[in-house]
Amino acid sequence: MSDSTTDRDGIEEIPLRVYTEKAYLDYAMYVIHDRALPHVGDGLKPVQRRIVYAMSELSLNATAKPMKSARTIGDVLGKFHPHGDSACYEAMVLMAQNFSFRYPLVDGQGNWGAPDDPKSFAAMRYTEARLSAFADLLLSELGQGTADMSPNFDGTLTEPAVLPARVPTVLLNGGTGIAVGMATDIPPHNLREVVSACIRLLSEPKATTKALMEHVQCPDFPTEAEIITPQDEILKAYEAGRGSVRARAVYQVEGDDIIVTALPHQVSPARVLEQIAGQMQARKIPTVVDLRDESDHENPTRLVIVRRSNRVNVERLMSHLYATTDLERSYRMNFNVIALDGRPRVMGLRELLLEWLDFRKETVRRRLRYRLERIDQRLHLLEGLLVAYVNLDEVIRIVRTEDHPRQFLMKKFKLSDVQASAILDLRLRQLARLEQDRLEQEREALGAEKSDIERTLKSSRRLRTMIEKELTGDAETFGDERRSVLTEGAEARAYTEEELVGSEPVTIVLSQKGWVRAAKGHDVESRELGFRSGDGYLASARGRTNQVAIFLDSTGRAYTVAAHTLPSARGQGEPLSGRLNPPSGAEFAGIVMGAPDSHVVLASSAGYGFLARLEGLVSKNRAGKTVLTVPAGFTVVAPHSIETVSQDLLVAVTSAGRMLVFALEELPKLSRGKGNKIVQLPKDGSEHLLAAMPLAQADLLVIHAGQRYLKLRIGDLDNYRGERGRRGRKLPRGFQRVDRVEVTDRDPNGSS
Repeated sequence: MSDSTTDRDGIEEIPLRVYTEKAYLDYAMYVIHDRALPHVGDGLKPVQRRIVYAMSELSLNATAKPMKSARTIGDVLGKFHPHGDSACYEAMVLMAQNFSFRYPLVDGQGNWGAPDDPKSFAAMRYTEARLSAFADLLLSELGQGTADMSPNFDGTLTEPAVLPARVPTVLLNGGTGIAVGMATDIPPHNLREVVSACIRLLSEPKATTKALMEHVQCPDFPTEAEIITPQDEILKAYEAGRGSVRARAVYQVEGDDIIVTALPHQVSPARVLEQIAGQMQARKIPTVVDLRDESDHENPTRLVIVRRSNRVNVERLMSHLYATTDLERSYRMNFNVIALDGRPRVMGLRELLLEWLDFRKETVRRRLRYRLERIDQRLHLLEGLLVAYVNLDEVIRIVRTEDHPRQFLMKKFKLSDVQASAILDLRLRQLARLEQDRLEQEREALGAEKSDIERTLKSSRRLRTMIEKELTGDAETFGDERRSVLTEGAEARAYTEEELVGSEPVTIVLSQKGWVRAAKGHDVESRELGFRSGDGYLASARGRTNQVAIFLDSTGRAYTVAAHTLPSARGQGEPLSGRLNPPSGAEFAGIVMGAPDSHVVLASSAGYGFLARLEGLVSKNRAGKTVLTVPAGFTVVAPHSIETVSQDLLVAVTSAGRMLVFALEELPKLSRGKGNKIVQLPKDGSEHLLAAMPLAQADLLVIHAGQRYLKLRIGDLDNYRGERGRRGRKLPRGFQRVDRVEVTDRDPNGSS
């Protein structure tokens, strides 16, 4: 039942909902079929097909003299494609750019754009064009009954619905398009590889996509950039018809210069230089000091990146540039095409090639049938002409004496109207004996050709062989070597903030009230720095500006701050509480720095501790993370970092003046927890662990008790050695109440 109604005046009325739905669907189908998606047969969109066909109608083949592009576009618009001239001309330009199309279909003269700016082409009134030699693969069989001709937009002319492509152009030049509710992104491929895969499918129709990838490794872009996508990912994309592929620029090193010789497809050299220059101005790549574009006719792509020195790691620098500029680019793969049944469909590589082979087989059959029909027509004429030669005298008499020689000939020799007309159209010089011999030879040759065509049409094997030979010949004529090399490349990684900072020596100083600052160098007298009133020195650590500083509070939580972000020691610093969120009542107990794989001695005043890897203490949270379990009533002992474990001793000093020395490797290595017992303490809580610090061979141990201090080297500690967890021995008289312990390479009075 129809939703439309007709009133008395004959005006049809339909609901707005029905009208809009139909109008939108009609528009969507128009965009899909007549604008955005290529056909699997010739791989062209309608505007591209009409441009190629119009140029062939103007006889603008590869050997013809080029014609003004405005004339060509005028024919396309006036006869086949009534749309905007600028869009049509841009489509023509795209087919002429060898950096856009892998196998250009148009041979242009004049300014047709450049890789730097593909849309910098001259107006169509200034440029000239003709078809390229490769376009012959789309047009050579057009006049042989291979294409369905459909009316143009006004019904005055006809145009081919699909061009009879001899090779799978849909994969060779690829294409992009956005329709209504769908899109297509087909990257270009290499002709020889695609033809090889087609031949494989002709002989092995059940060959898998993985088997076809023995021939088609990956897309082959017009530029020589490397493809770094792993083959297993490319296989998944080829199987599903959807995925992505990554291309990366190619470079070489000449002294301090990095020379980029190839860019990814459709990447502008000017844009790349602009991106790198922007990072240089923002000081995000201090390792680069200059940029130059030395591209010319001999070197189409030659971008020079000058390093600060030859010590700059080239691979690391390029990895950063790959991650942050268009020197590396990702391309979508979405094999969405108009199938032979006229419906858009996403196909995998295997399905797409099989669909095209079906198209090619039908095209060859139509070409052979067309040729067979022409042979039959010619043989029919030859039979009539040979009858005339056999009865030449009688034919001459009839022509001379009869009033209606055509009808008489037809009746006398049982000829058709076509044969009789051909006899009457003979010239006197064609009645020679040699002409009869030539006709008999032609009949014999045509008979043999007819027999061969009929056998081919009846044999699928002979048809496959013919297609295979034609594909092989076209690949030899127009094929070339792969440009985009498939290689293995590490994942691009931008410089971290620490890498950009550089590696300079720095000393981080922490005050008793939790104020922090950073002093350049390691020759800093931290205790002699000025502090705010009521504040004083607590701890310091030496490291590099590209490292992080780990702060521990009295509850056993660790916090991380990048060293290069800390304020200068020229002032009094800033409070850590502004950067971190420690628990209420917690106080900072110490600071450590070092390489990520170094170890840290963590201990509580309860006499327990362990060794932890410094990288395990790193936290990105302002609230830090708990690494050391501290019993109630106790606090954290100042932590100390060490590079090695096997060659160091651990010195444990209690508040009551007892000291225990044992091998550092006796402490367990944990990521977090309470740890093992370091020293035995009274259970009444009258004594606590004051310090637990590593001691190397060249270090000096200084124990302070009021104004007195005791200096000890490793050789002086034999009397205090024991097993971990023991009570330890008492220090000399006057050190029963120890204030602090430090390890240094200088005497307290300043001498070495």
